[in-house]
Amino acid sequence: MTISQEDIAAYVDGELSSEREAKVAAAVAADPELQRQVDAHRALKARLSGHFAPIAEEPVPEALAALLTPKPAEVVDFTAAREKRQARHTLPRWSWIAGPAIAATLALALFLPRGGAPEGYADPQLAGVLDSQLVAEQQPGADTRILLSFRDGDGDFCRAFSGSEGSGIACRDATGWKLEALGEGSDGAATDYRMAGASEGDILERAQQMADGPALDATAEEEARASGWR
Repeated sequence: MTISQEDIAAYVDGELSSEREAKVAAAVAADPELQRQVDAHRALKARLSGHFAPIAEEPVPEALAALLTPKPAEVVDFTAAREKRQARHTLPRWSWIAGPAIAATLALALFLPRGGAPEGYADPQLAGVLDSQLVAEQQPGADTRILLSFRDGDGDFCRAFSGSEGSGIACRDATGWKLEALGEGSDGAATDYRMAGASEGDILERAQQMADGPALDATAEEEARASGWR
């Protein structure tokens, strides 16, 4: 029986049918590698849930709440409503992380490298945040927030981030913080690493795919910072 990454994620999230869940559970019990993947998913889910809980509880800004107020004599487009319902079923698995307050305030602009940074690398301002800011120490209202840190398959430190100018993933190499994934950029911004239309949930799903093991805890993050993320 073949168990995919989607099966593992759905199993951890409790989204499988009873029959499929039983089969996946049996396969996991018989395969240490599958058990390791399940443990990694659970650890990352728990860490992200704790990280976003305070944000998800924040009230939606008044300006955005006003947009949700029904207008009188509004004509309902049932076709559009049906397409919207269908689209919700195709959202990335990490959509449970981005609560209404987060989703409503996401910005999908692209972090394009500016002066002082090689092409494809974080600009000095973003690099400074990636170098110094720890998840456990950052303020809720920070312009750029670190979502999580992890090691990729090559053993490099990577950090998922979100800010007023967009969200993305950057990994540390000998040159600097290389941008591996980013939210949608401005029109005409041609890059190999842009994820068109990407939301914060897409970025977290990409991080899950890239990670070799669970996200770093507070102690591991502090040690990584002390070593220059190398």
